[in-house]
Amino acid sequence: MFIYNNHNVLFGAALVLFLSLTVYIAVYPAIENQKINHPLPRGIDMLSEDEKAGKMVYLREGCVACHTQQVRNVEMDNVFGKRPSIAADYSINRRTDFWRNTANLLGTQRTGPDLTTIGERQPSIEWHLIHLYQPRAAVEESIMPAYPWLFEEKTYVTKEDIEVKIPEKFLTHPSKKIIASRDALQLVAYLLSLKQVDFTEQEVPLFLYKQKDSRVGSTGDLPDGAQLYTTHCATCHQTSGEGVPGAFPSLKESPIITGGDLELIVTIIMKGYDPRPEYASIPAVGENAGLSPEELTAIINHERNNWGNDAKEVTVEEVKNIMDQLK
Repeated sequence: MFIYNNHNVLFGAALVLFLSLTVYIAVYPAIENQKINHPLPRGIDMLSEDEKAGKMVYLREGCVACHTQQVRNVEMDNVFGKRPSIAADYSINRRTDFWRNTANLLGTQRTGPDLTTIGERQPSIEWHLIHLYQPRAAVEESIMPAYPWLFEEKTYVTKEDIEVKIPEKFLTHPSKKIIASRDALQLVAYLLSLKQVDFTEQEVPLFLYKQKDSRVGSTGDLPDGAQLYTTHCATCHQTSGEGVPGAFPSLKESPIITGGDLELIVTIIMKGYDPRPEYASIPAVGENAGLSPEELTAIINHERNNWGNDAKEVTVEEVKNIMDQLK
């Protein structure tokens, strides 16, 4: 046949076939999908300038090598998000530039925890800064490398400086102050932007799992306070309840935890608290996590009866009444 004897015709036919298949298999279906699918409702559609810059620091420092940003539809991933990730979660992302398609940092290896909802699970700026400077200062068992080059050591702190409270045993020069650089602050801004849109105003699609509450409490019908504490509190106050010296207060033998002012405890957990300059600020853990009265009661009772604490347990009714007043 002449088509095999004329290279212009041969390559032309192959090109036409390739372009036709591309349009039919890739381009046309994509256009149709855009007509029937829409991004999930969210408050802010794009990253701020600092968050965009922080994303580039995230790439530069190789964070994507150990951390994923995808919650799979398996039970073991329940701790990383309210639901499995879907394509619409990443619809607002754009190419980094013409040459680099690094919009979705899904990752392939979960050496460290998934970061899909890290902005909700750990909303404390101070905790992230401590964790970046020296992960073992925040999580004793952490295998994450430290990033001290994202910080400066200074003798004096100015009004513009953001000082990071690091325990003395992790400091190279104890007399120096640790100051967060712009790169560190931008990276933390990006991490805090990582949140998962919830289906709060519509029915949860059938293909998304419904998280089952298999927690069994030791006090009546309450959920497991130890598990809830580990999920929401231990990253700052540690599983030992001893906190991080100079950054997060100890709950062990704490007069606030073991005292009789239940309203103060509930307010701190639900609304947050700023004890500066002695300690870092406490985020509104309860509101951010949407803790129920039963869950909050379980956490408080766990804190009041562990690490040597021996205080009277509180009831769900007491906690619920205070939570209603706070609203």
